[in-house]
Amino acid sequence: MSELKRCAWAKKELDIQYHDEEWGVPLHDEHRLFEFLILEGVQAGLSWSTVLQRRPAYRELYDQFDPNIVAHYSTQKINDLLLNPRLIRNKLKINASIKNAAAFIRVQNEFGSFANYLWSFVNHSPIINHWDTPEQVPAQTELSQQLSRKLKKRGFSFVGPTICYALMQATGLVNDHLTSCFRHSDIT
Repeated sequence: MSELKRCAWAKKELDIQYHDEEWGVPLHDEHRLFEFLILEGVQAGLSWSTVLQRRPAYRELYDQFDPNIVAHYSTQKINDLLLNPRLIRNKLKINASIKNAAAFIRVQNEFGSFANYLWSFVNHSPIINHWDTPEQVPAQTELSQQLSRKLKKRGFSFVGPTICYALMQATGLVNDHLTSCFRHSDIT
């Protein structure tokens, strides 16, 4: 039996599992969308593998990514997070996650859900790309730049165009699996 062809970045065990089961699958669950929003911001300047290794700790310490809880973190909770070696201890990123929780709730209240808002950027239908090589996959697009600007206007931080594009890829707004990857057609 031949081995499945995957996108080139999926090399380590956790990366492969994430690639095969989650990356690019259209996502509408509010807590999971909030999780990806936070984790993509945490990833800035780091590898996604590093974030995946710490994701169980983030889920536990960030109250299963419940934005209603995260938005009200106390100074003591923030200090506890900053001291916890299981997390990426960056004060700006931790403060941004709390700020983003509050902004996330405002978007939910205005649009009925964060999913409704986010998916409106792609007319509620995934963009299916047809990349043949990893070099063709962009780090950001005009659409991710637009999403970034709009999120920043709504009070979000750590949502630059590259982070927004990674969020779009992770949550299935775009299918950026290479055409040679078995997941490209699975998701399409």
